[in-house]
Amino acid sequence: MARPDDAGATLSFGFREVAEDEKQKLVNEVFSQVARRYDEMNDLMSFGLHRLWKDDFVAALHVPKTTPFHVLDVAGGTGDIAFRIVDHGGPRTEVTLADSSYDMLHEGRTRAQGESRPEQLHFVTANAEALPFPDNTFDACTIAFGIRNVPHIDIALREMHRVLKPGGRFQCLEFSQLAIPGLQELYDAYSFTVIPAVGKEVTGDGGPYRYLVESIRRFPNQDTFLQMIRDAGFERAGYRNMTGGVVAMHWGWKI
Repeated sequence: MARPDDAGATLSFGFREVAEDEKQKLVNEVFSQVARRYDEMNDLMSFGLHRLWKDDFVAALHVPKTTPFHVLDVAGGTGDIAFRIVDHGGPRTEVTLADSSYDMLHEGRTRAQGESRPEQLHFVTANAEALPFPDNTFDACTIAFGIRNVPHIDIALREMHRVLKPGGRFQCLEFSQLAIPGLQELYDAYSFTVIPAVGKEVTGDGGPYRYLVESIRRFPNQDTFLQMIRDAGFERAGYRNMTGGVVAMHWGWKI
């Protein structure tokens, strides 16, 4: 993986290589384009399965009902994870949504106006590689379908470890590698043909969705990503496949 101080370094942006200092800008442009229809497209692309994945993901946090519990949701965007966490918790549950995309956060703020407990939600424009929070701040840190878009995943993992309190849980939900033999060709055909076509029909541009599909294929497999989590300092790390490895939930603890 390229390092921030490598002269002339490049990073993957989907299937192409771009200058290291260009990737974050390009990622932000993608999410600016898709922000307004992001949740609608998630339903269409996953046939609604993303709702079940996210419900399972948040249930695994075991958010307490009566004690204070502050979660940092990195790449929190439109609030799908944050709203679920608040619903699972009690009146002393708070979620800070941090996202580098102003447009995604705008959608989240707009949605929050219709939520029953908007005072429990906080929105911060922030880069996952330089989180603007003190050490040992949060009880849990989540990131769902966002880590693969971070230019330097290892740096972001260390940052999330840093801002967690000792005993805090890190949890990640991300598209991963199929664990069912024989389905890869069918999955690829759907991903590279249907998803960009649906994206173009719904949003007028299939380009952002081609990138999102390509970024899935460039993301490390389950075991490689698990080792990255351990290398960032997390202990008792593990993962569980969902829907045959279409997505995987990873976790680790700051001890």
